[in-house]
Amino acid sequence: MAPKPNPGDNRTRSSIQIFIVAGLCCFFYILGAWQRSGFGKADNLAMEITKNTGGDCNIISNLNFETHHDDSVSEKKVFKPCAPKYTDYTPCQDQRRAMTFPRDNMIYRERHCPPEEEKLHCLIPAPKGYVTPFPWPKSRDYVPYANAPYKSLTVEKAIQNWVQYEGNVFRFPGGGTQFPQGADKYIDQLASVIPIKNGTVRTLLDTGCGVASLGAYLWSRNVIAMSFAPRDSHEAQVQFALERGVPAVIGVLGTIKVPYPSRAFDMAHCSRCLIPWGANDGKYLMEVDRVLRPGGYWVLSGPPINWKVNYKAWQRPKEELQEEQRQIEEAAKMLCWEKKYEKGEIAIWQKRMDGDSCHSKQDESQVTFCKSSDPDDVWYVPLDLQLTNRQFESAYPDTSSSALKNFPERLYAVPPRVASGSIPGVSAEKYQEDSNKWKKHVKAYKRINRLLDSGRYRNIMDMNAGLGGFAAALQSPKLWVMNVVPTIAERSTLGAVYERGLIGIYHDWCEAFSTYPRSYDLIHANGLFSLYNKKCNLEDILLEMDRILRPEGAVIIRDEVDVLIKVKKIIGGMRWDTKMMDHEDGPLVPEKILVAVKQYWVAGGNSTSTQ
Repeated sequence: MAPKPNPGDNRTRSSIQIFIVAGLCCFFYILGAWQRSGFGKADNLAMEITKNTGGDCNIISNLNFETHHDDSVSEKKVFKPCAPKYTDYTPCQDQRRAMTFPRDNMIYRERHCPPEEEKLHCLIPAPKGYVTPFPWPKSRDYVPYANAPYKSLTVEKAIQNWVQYEGNVFRFPGGGTQFPQGADKYIDQLASVIPIKNGTVRTLLDTGCGVASLGAYLWSRNVIAMSFAPRDSHEAQVQFALERGVPAVIGVLGTIKVPYPSRAFDMAHCSRCLIPWGANDGKYLMEVDRVLRPGGYWVLSGPPINWKVNYKAWQRPKEELQEEQRQIEEAAKMLCWEKKYEKGEIAIWQKRMDGDSCHSKQDESQVTFCKSSDPDDVWYVPLDLQLTNRQFESAYPDTSSSALKNFPERLYAVPPRVASGSIPGVSAEKYQEDSNKWKKHVKAYKRINRLLDSGRYRNIMDMNAGLGGFAAALQSPKLWVMNVVPTIAERSTLGAVYERGLIGIYHDWCEAFSTYPRSYDLIHANGLFSLYNKKCNLEDILLEMDRILRPEGAVIIRDEVDVLIKVKKIIGGMRWDTKMMDHEDGPLVPEKILVAVKQYWVAGGNSTSTQ
């Protein structure tokens, strides 16, 4: 017969168990606090970088915005980390997939997204040792080696002063193939011809940008560059640009139109970008013409300009270079561009303000005009050999540079596309209402996230930008915003965004974005999940957001509460800390705000979560 248990022994065992549980709780609390403090998750370089960034990564203030909706969910799906080999995975520009496509006209460097069955449903890890980038403007010149550990450019471009490896950082001296004296001297030369100083030139397209030093140095002159380069054998060009805090995407001029609206840029630039401008009857120059405003400038620096002097140094036959320049000059003449300058290896053309009248005088047998296509319909649309100037004139009668105010006045002035009624449903009054609404929203965001305008977030993305009100309300020399207008949006508003002096891109969020992992410090999504609900898998969109967001980066999602509950359920299986909040006007407004912070974790390392 078993002996009866002693009540005193039970009480003793219960006390010991309670003591052990309490001790474990204290241990894990202290461990979590230690991890979040910054110790143990990186090295001394990380401490040096982050010590002045404004404090703890848990930046959500304790406001009375917590919603009271029942968002209890069933057992959540937990997303596991991808293998370490995927730390720099770019789904639609994957190197292995690219090599299966033809090389003609750069087809293999264009977007080629994986089919559904090949999509990764895991979390892309940061490389071991990853640290928070230096704050701007230090980031312009220094990038932590651990964040993009590729040295090939330091060897291949050593004599051109692109980038130098110095211990545990890369240093960017501001040099370039075509500006050996530095980007500032080069820009001074351009500014002797182009009105860069007075705000006339605000937006620039830099094709084949390299590490985007031109865009980096134009920032201090209040010019914002949209830079792109292919993902090619020079590893990490665009990745370096984004680590520096310079706007850039992976892209190429190939067989499809670039994802920007017509008449978007005040200036376009190519510095030895290796684009065959004179080939294919000048179709690449026609695409530049499409995105360049009347009165805008195109700069070509490098071959074939000044070929008579440089053909030996370039190791190319002078006859070949001569023919290349002839083709460019002929294409520019067909486009009614006026050559304003040629000195050394730099040539500058200006697109005429009255291009339509110029074209009417040309021999119709030499010029074919587009009759039906929308100049802003560009997503996977093939490049053609048709000029669209006449169609532009009738569609957008008041969108020339003369109708734009200089920056920064143009930031809140009514965009010409809005003033002319070119965007259905958007009047000048609606535009002003939208601007005021976003000033109010951003003011609330700054109460929620105290670091929003501190310099902690440099690279910011608005996934459903509308008229650019979020970016305009945030405008600061400390940051820039990539304004994304979804291809399925009700209205094509990206042209108006550019007319405000902001930058952006068209994109379909059912596919991956053309950038490296960890490109953005903060992501904003207004109504995005309502827009894409039942159009594609919301899980894929959230995993893509996680891919392009830096560790300890922040997310602000504004949407209807029912949609946010679905989103929060998915996020529950990701390594994000979240908080749902009421609209700033109170709990009766059905629109809510979901704020999240991505936890710090690296390949093969520990998360700041106990998950």
